[in-house]
Amino acid sequence: MECFSSLGWFCISNPSFIGLKSKKKYSLSRKCRSFNEVGSKCVRMSYTENESSGVSYKKLIHFALEETNTHTLLSPSPLQEKYSSLLSMDDKTELQMLSFEAHKIRLLRSLCIEGTDGMQVLDFAAFPKPEFDLPIFCANFFTTAKMNIIVLDLNPLHDIMDQEDYKEKYYKDLITLGLKYSKLLPWGGKLTSESLRFFSPIVIWTRFSSSPHNHSVLFSAFKDYYQAWLGLMDRSEGETDASQIACNCEAQHRYLTWRSEKDPGHGVLKRLIGEDLAKDVITKFLFNGVNELGNKTFLDYFPEYRCEDGKVNEKRSMIGKSFENRPWNARGEFIGDRVEIV
Repeated sequence: MECFSSLGWFCISNPSFIGLKSKKKYSLSRKCRSFNEVGSKCVRMSYTENESSGVSYKKLIHFALEETNTHTLLSPSPLQEKYSSLLSMDDKTELQMLSFEAHKIRLLRSLCIEGTDGMQVLDFAAFPKPEFDLPIFCANFFTTAKMNIIVLDLNPLHDIMDQEDYKEKYYKDLITLGLKYSKLLPWGGKLTSESLRFFSPIVIWTRFSSSPHNHSVLFSAFKDYYQAWLGLMDRSEGETDASQIACNCEAQHRYLTWRSEKDPGHGVLKRLIGEDLAKDVITKFLFNGVNELGNKTFLDYFPEYRCEDGKVNEKRSMIGKSFENRPWNARGEFIGDRVEIV
């Protein structure tokens, strides 16, 4: 398994919440909206932030929203009207979602699961508007009582293998940050070549056993990476050239098309809420824009996955290569051709 897709936390009743600076306990609740057309169940949720509570990815979402609000004005996304919370088919697991937009952010969204037996999933992402060629912030965390599978990155919008200027623009000053956490959170094992093209030299791809220390390191990494992304956002300038805007738009659409088709976390959603509703959440919420930002299909972008009957091959890798070790050196240079390929 590589990158794990997932879900987000409480429903907000008032967008002014994101300006809250107090560290005191508070709670927010609101009756959520249901997916009537696909028969999902509606649940009332409340959340109380408490500094003494145990490990919870909701704390990271709270941090990210407050931090973002110090850099830009967040407004609830229209998606929040439909996608706020769900219960699993067995009524035992809660799925919670939040979504926002801002001047330079097309969609900032979270999807978080807190299940039984210590299972937690976090999928937090920030997608720039097409006028900006910012990387895509990506945090995919899957946790059980014993094991954690983690991907954290500023996913490049454009190909950093061929576009050295893009890599220099956004990642040159972040290599030290990546090195810091690559030592604390070692490479997690086999990663396919196809997935690798959507990751940056500072990607954290790791597996570790659950412990207070390891989760403390992970939380620190999330905060540092997100603050780095916000710094890039602050300095980014919007494009005015229509052809470059179109290029950015297609690059983001290609990314969304890959993730909506091949993200390995989809199996979790299907088991929890069923195939039809999972597809709806994946294409219209998690990877919103796949139906709006372009008309190309998955096979237009990735023709190597076409089967003889014209359908998409369900394999995770058509190239057949996976990297057992980190394929970038300490300078952020790709050395994949020289690392062990399994």
